[in-house]
Formats: sequence, structure tokens, C-alpha cells
Amino acid sequence: MSNNILKGKRGIIFGALDNKSIAWKVAQHAYLEGAKFTLTNAPIALRMGSIDDLAKETKSKVIAADATSTDDLKNLFEISMQELGGKIDFILHSIGMSVNVRKGRKYYEQNYDWNMKGYDVSALSFHKTIQTAWELDAMNEWGSIIGLSYIAAQRVFHTYNDMADNKAMLESIARSFGYHYGTKRNVRINTISQSPTETTAGSGVAGFDGFYRFANDLSPLGNASSDDCADYCISLFSDYTRKVTMQNLFHDGGFSFTGMSETAMETYLKVMEEENNNK
Repeated sequence: MSNNILKGKRGIIFGALDNKSIAWKVAQHAYLEGAKFTLTNAPIALRMGSIDDLAKETKSKVIAADATSTDDLKNLFEISMQELGGKIDFILHSIGMSVNVRKGRKYYEQNYDWNMKGYDVSALSFHKTIQTAWELDAMNEWGSIIGLSYIAAQRVFHTYNDMADNKAMLESIARSFGYHYGTKRNVRINTISQSPTETTAGSGVAGFDGFYRFANDLSPLGNASSDDCADYCISLFSDYTRKVTMQNLFHDGGFSFTGMSETAMETYLKVMEEENNNK
């Protein structure tokens, strides 16, 4: 059900690869809530995914941009403002990658050139995006910028690797730039720490199925889906959350604040009993 809470707002959505992507869901929900926006991703991601289908569905323009390139970002903002007819009200940053993860390198076996590539794509691109918007004066007052994060930025998840470091940096950028953008131009910046979500990218992390099931068992409300996350993003893009900024907002069904749940304990004890019986 639409309430048109984004009617008249203009945005840029990074990272919609396919219909499993959180960014894809955010675009669909934003469109239903009355927003206009452009869609963007790296050229290689545009070739791999099916973003043209989303663009047709949401009547949006697709603009190729490497988020690590300030020239590409400048072009993205300029075309977006021209296409949409004014300054931007919201931005979703939903991109990230780790070459070390893709190549199977463990955290104590890092290739540092790959580290820097992942850092540039996953975290520094967030700063570059915001700084480009700042330099172009591209954001409307009370605009909203969101980056997607994960609880591995605060806690150890043994196979999340250097992506944990990247997400920690992403959250730090939101706090630091959130102060400056808020003070100068009343623009708010937050990160959402989302549940493990069955996306194409997320499923590539080793042990994802275990992460997903454990989090679901531990969370009082269960894991938040990509559609749930999209709803949360819409609320943060809206005027109802004007004074929310510099926050890392947990959207995980209560996982982040639950030490142990009955379901998770029962599962653990059952496994222990089976192991003892097999000795």
C-alpha cells in the first residue's frame, strides 16, 4: 500500500544488480511512494545484471558510473539533476566487494592490493559520493543519504574477512560526514546494519547459509528481508525522520542485542547430544 510519502522527491540509487538486490527493492518501493530517481552501477555490473528491467518498471534512467571515480560521480550527479529536474533528496549507497573473499584469501593471508580495491569500492566510494554531492551543492536541504552495512563491522564473523573492515569504515564516514553535512546544509547521513539477506552478493560469502540460519534463530523477530529493508530505507528518505542522522541503525529483527535465544540454544544442545551419542 502506497502513502506517497516520497512524492516530489528525487534520488539516486546505487547498486541494483538483479531482483534479489536490496537496492532493487528500494527502487521499487520508492517508485510506489511517488519518488523519481536515477539508477546507477559500475559498467561491468550493468552488463552482468538486469537493471534495464527495473528502469522500465520504475520509469528511471540508468547512468553508468564507477563509484570510485570522482569524474564519473560528478557526471552522475549532473545528469541526474538534469534528468530529474532539480537537486537530489535522497541517495542509497548499496555497493561493496572484496577480492580477498572472492579469491578465498583468509583474513591472515591478505593481498593488500586487493584490500585497497575492496576498501575503495565498499567504503571510500561512500565518501567520494557524498563529497561530490557537497562540492556540486547537489543535495536539497533535509536530504537523506544511506549506506548499507552489516554487524560484522562491530563483531567478528569469521569468514566476513576484510569486508568487516570496509563496513566499519563506511559507518565511520556516515558519522563524520553526517556532522559536517548536517551542520552546514541540514543533510542527514546514516547507515543501516541489515540482517543477512539472500542477495546475489551476500550469498557469495563463505558460510552464508549458516550465518542466515543462525541469525534467524537468534533474532526475536527473525531476519529482516530485502523488502523489509526497503521499507526502512523509505522511512529514512522521508520527512518523518528529519532529525535522525549520524546513526548506525540496526535492522535485524533484534539479532544485534540478543545474547542467546531459546531456539538457538535448543539447536545447539541437540547437536551436542547427537555428537555425544556418536562417540
